[in-house]
Amino acid sequence: MLLWKDILERANEGNPAPPRKVEKSLMQWQALLEPSVFHITRNKGTERPFSSESCSLFEPGQYECACCGELLFNAQEKFESGSGWPSFTQPASNNAIAYRGDTTHGMTRIEIVCNVCDAHLGHVFPDGPKPSGLRYCVNALAMVKQEVVTQ
Repeated sequence: MLLWKDILERANEGNPAPPRKVEKSLMQWQALLEPSVFHITRNKGTERPFSSESCSLFEPGQYECACCGELLFNAQEKFESGSGWPSFTQPASNNAIAYRGDTTHGMTRIEIVCNVCDAHLGHVFPDGPKPSGLRYCVNALAMVKQEVVTQ
């Protein structure tokens, strides 16, 4: 389980190696993605709070990167934060997310990006529920939810 101290260490000293790398030019991403997804994931945009019904959906499933399809979060780690964006307590794997210091907009925060394709996802904060105390605040448009298939 990742804790805030782990997040700070990764943001300051480096992230784990990704399982693979997907690299494209901005023009290639723009041709592949819907304009709103491109704006959020490639230009570090933010969707309006409470603009997605995803905040209040808690069915089983997995959340993948909207750009490269990498598994980012599992639905069992999702919780209602009241922030207006989907929130999770942990990533799907130790190397799914990369962490970067962010001092834009007059704030000091930790940006979260897909470790495979560097898509901007949102930010992580140390005000989540126990036991991790983490709140991964993610733009809904940066993810695609895949339902769990039962046989």
